[in-house]
Amino acid sequence: MIKVYKMQLDGNENIPCDISCIPFDMKYYSEYQRIYNDCFREMRTALDIKPYDFLNDIDQISDKLCNINLLIINDKLIGSVACYGNEIDDLIVAPEYQHKGYGRQLLLWAVHFIRSLNSEPITLHAAEWNQKAVSLYESIGFRIVETEIIN
Repeated sequence: MIKVYKMQLDGNENIPCDISCIPFDMKYYSEYQRIYNDCFREMRTALDIKPYDFLNDIDQISDKLCNINLLIINDKLIGSVACYGNEIDDLIVAPEYQHKGYGRQLLLWAVHFIRSLNSEPITLHAAEWNQKAVSLYESIGFRIVETEIIN
């Protein structure tokens, strides 16, 4: 049983964003796959969600590639965030770049990107287990609007 928070940002947060992202580029797929699995493995293992390394084939995300945005610095994939309409998903930062503010910047980039399209509430989901992520989201104005239990 997993507790997941649906979080929502209603306002027009005007926190500066210091990065820019590019649309998904296939040349970064193998690195994206490594980072994705590295970022979610600990949670998936702790919550016993199998497979622990979920992403193992490009076909799993081929229909989502147009929504995935990459943060590239000096030709290195630092992290990524997906924007599906007004929903932010799969915000990941390579372990070697974590705790340097890139997650916050990716979140802000996604908020600015969505806000450039409309002013509707922005949503995302976070497992209760991932309190660091929940705290990050709350720090820029997201609030928990619903709690779901997933079996």
